[in-house]
Amino acid sequence: MGLLQLLKSQFLCHLMICYVFLVSGLIVNLLQLCTLPLWLVSKQLARRVNIRLAYCISSQMVAALEWWSGTECTLYTDPKSYPLYGKENAIVVLNHTFEIDFLCGWTFCERFGVLGSSKVLAKKELAYVPIIGWMWYFLEIVFCKRKWEEDRRTVTQSLQKLRDYPENFWFLLYCEGTRFTPKKHQISMQVAETKGLPKLKYHLLPRTKGFWVTVQSLRGTAAAVYDSTLNFRNNEMPTLLGILNGKKYHADLYVRRIPLELIPEDEAECSAWLHKLYQEKDSFQEHYAKTGRFPSPVISPPRRLWSLINWLFWSCLLLYPLGLLLTQLISSGSVFTIVASVAVCCAASLGVRWMIGQTEIHRASNYGNKEVSLNNN
Repeated sequence: MGLLQLLKSQFLCHLMICYVFLVSGLIVNLLQLCTLPLWLVSKQLARRVNIRLAYCISSQMVAALEWWSGTECTLYTDPKSYPLYGKENAIVVLNHTFEIDFLCGWTFCERFGVLGSSKVLAKKELAYVPIIGWMWYFLEIVFCKRKWEEDRRTVTQSLQKLRDYPENFWFLLYCEGTRFTPKKHQISMQVAETKGLPKLKYHLLPRTKGFWVTVQSLRGTAAAVYDSTLNFRNNEMPTLLGILNGKKYHADLYVRRIPLELIPEDEAECSAWLHKLYQEKDSFQEHYAKTGRFPSPVISPPRRLWSLINWLFWSCLLLYPLGLLLTQLISSGSVFTIVASVAVCCAASLGVRWMIGQTEIHRASNYGNKEVSLNNN
């Protein structure tokens, strides 16, 4: 282990990273709250302001992946589609297998300049998570309760509000509905057998109703579906804690651009189309398992400096006064103030560790663990 890697694994470094993220995140949340009156005056201006405020938070996590851990991200795609990325609205269909698959999605959003405006279909519980959840609220993220009768109307209404969105956005969609685990996969394949559908090896059965509603609601707004298949080299299973410890991974992402007009409007036909798409995704993963690459040319967009600049800005802004405060506390000699300061730092670290825990596979929701829920496509 080199000296730099040893430094990255130290608790003190983690504590400083956690402190900067938490405090800057809460400051941004407060600034977002201050934009509420602006929505009454100019909705589009309020949206643009919140896009940039959200970037201040999400780009810190991207910087941790790209610059702190040094994780490499390789893109496999059609050279003819590449110039369109970041210049149009799109629905991104991504496999949900890894703890940091969302972060890899954010990384490619950042490289094509749409990180601040990127959207996701997220479970309602995440809306109450400080910093990220509150940031998403002001970004008009679509939240669902995973109860189709209630979600259909709210999801449709939320998506239709994006028709006049002032900047290009990517809408990230996990059609499997939940993260892949062996137990969920076993139940999902039992459902496939009862429905006469081909079994999948690397994915769960896709949730077709949510996909159809998304496509129908964004017709005329989104230009294409980006079928995205993610994997990591050497069979690695990366974690956010690994990123925090400075561990380097190598992500490979295969993206196919599918014009939205090629997707059937009829719900039954759209459902069959999505099932076929996931059979193709499964074949891509099988190809990757055998060859170590996806079947397309490599075109890797470079890292942008903006995420690093933003991270350094917040670090300098917040760590300098913290250093002065700690110096004064230590020089004061008061045992109580020193103990209180340590307690606050530990609480901040535990807070970030709790948020990281929400992404861990063994902490994934029970959604999909019951056969009855998977039958409700």
